[in-house]
Amino acid sequence: MKLDVIDTLLLKHLQEDCKQTNKELSHKLNLSVTAVYERIKKLERSGVIRKYVTLVDREKVNLGFSVFCQIKLAQHSKEYLTKFEAEVIQLDEVLECFHVSGEYDYLLKVIVTDMTHFRNFMVTKLTTLQHIGSTQSSFTISEVKNTTAMSL
Repeated sequence: MKLDVIDTLLLKHLQEDCKQTNKELSHKLNLSVTAVYERIKKLERSGVIRKYVTLVDREKVNLGFSVFCQIKLAQHSKEYLTKFEAEVIQLDEVLECFHVSGEYDYLLKVIVTDMTHFRNFMVTKLTTLQHIGSTQSSFTISEVKNTTAMSL
């Protein structure tokens, strides 16, 4: 879908705070409330806006320990890839999983309470998945940037 300047500005404002009312957005964009509503609906129908979410402060819910796990599969067959992806999707601690190029096959973003929780996750969940050849984990020292907003 081709976005015009107003669509781009609308998305920028929604990414900053999607709970803004159409009236607030109409003032910022110099459009009628109806025009804002119609543009949002068009963006939703076309799939540009996939869903609306709440961003939770991980520290405040005791899930402030972030780990990036690199996974190498034993083989690169379609069966191994499909099976691994289906299993990793079921793991609540895994927020993100990417099939990547390079030395490892997958990069996982894992959040847990602490090192003990992570060890338990590795021993009882992650390393029990079939077809994993090896893993390597990196623990975050500090969060420098974390945003969901894309520059359009």
